[in-house]
Amino acid sequence: MSAGHTAVTTPQPAAAPAEPVISCETPQDECGVRDVLDRLGDKWSVYVVVELASGVLRFKELQRRIHGGVSQRMLTLTVRRLERDGLVRRTVYPTIPPQVEYELTELGHSLTHLVKALADWSIEHRPAIAAAREAYDAYDEAAGK
Repeated sequence: MSAGHTAVTTPQPAAAPAEPVISCETPQDECGVRDVLDRLGDKWSVYVVVELASGVLRFKELQRRIHGGVSQRMLTLTVRRLERDGLVRRTVYPTIPPQVEYELTELGHSLTHLVKALADWSIEHRPAIAAAREAYDAYDEAAGK
């Protein structure tokens, strides 16, 4: 909740502290996680991984399949970054004009089960999230914000 929000909730029994999601030696080293999460937290990267999970695609095919209308420049940057990270393989055929195809590498395919788990979680919890948003917005509206 943002500043000024208060919620009336029913007290719940205290839960045992959860194990940290990651545990690094020092906050400065971040275990190399930030760099990877920055790439995978980018919505276009996730879309590219999802679309390439089904197989090899040419650039324009990939662009058409991505919902939300990614620009050619943004898609080019995204696939280059994924290629640099070893998640996508780019193959250029010496034709006129050059034909370029993209596919997930073995490393890229190993990521697809995580993306699917995230998608499954979002589908399962969509009603609860929608209800929470409605309650939050109603509170803001009642408070005149």
